[in-house]
Amino acid sequence: MSMTVNATTREDQGKGASRRLRREEKVPGIVYGGKDAPAAIALNIHELTHLLESEESFTSVLDLLVGKNKQSVVIKDLQRHPSKNVITHIDFLRVDSRHAIITTTPIHVVGEEDNEALRVGAMLNLFVVSIEISCLPKDLPHGIDVDVSNLNIGDHISLTGLELPPGVTITSLQHGDIEAHDQTVVSVSEARVIEEEDFDEEVPTDEDVEDTEDKEDGEDSEDENS
Repeated sequence: MSMTVNATTREDQGKGASRRLRREEKVPGIVYGGKDAPAAIALNIHELTHLLESEESFTSVLDLLVGKNKQSVVIKDLQRHPSKNVITHIDFLRVDSRHAIITTTPIHVVGEEDNEALRVGAMLNLFVVSIEISCLPKDLPHGIDVDVSNLNIGDHISLTGLELPPGVTITSLQHGDIEAHDQTVVSVSEARVIEEEDFDEEVPTDEDVEDTEDKEDGEDSEDENS
């Protein structure tokens, strides 16, 4: 099922214009790519927030409807307010069904509940949470599944060990030197044992205090006599 994003064109640009849009509960954005020139747009913040509640919105080809003009796009960049977590700007990239696109897709770990080593206390280490891929729009996956059900302690899965959907390639492995870019995605290791340090300190007794005071008195007397 396709997802539709409604937008309107905007003429004013700049910080002042963006602030006015946000007061009107709208989010400034831009759509670019393809043969058409970049276009400034505005979107309803409530509709956009609802759309982005689904992770699939970030890994799907969306129908961007600006007036009567419908374009196929993907989300290329998203900016949020650093403290309010409110969307402040969004970028869309036009896509062509005949041309491959480069985008990022998340890593989904599956099979944890079936892994015997993990059930008895081993640790699962996830080193990569998303990867950059290239594919035709029709082959765009919602994520890459990494099955860890059969991993033992000391085992790992690297980029070259991922099972990719048909038509999908990992861009970092297309640069010639595969070994240099074949990073570990996930591994299983022994549980770390944290040694408890002995933080107990000796509490001075009354006798210790008296001995200390006597020594100090003795030193003071020597100083006075010298």
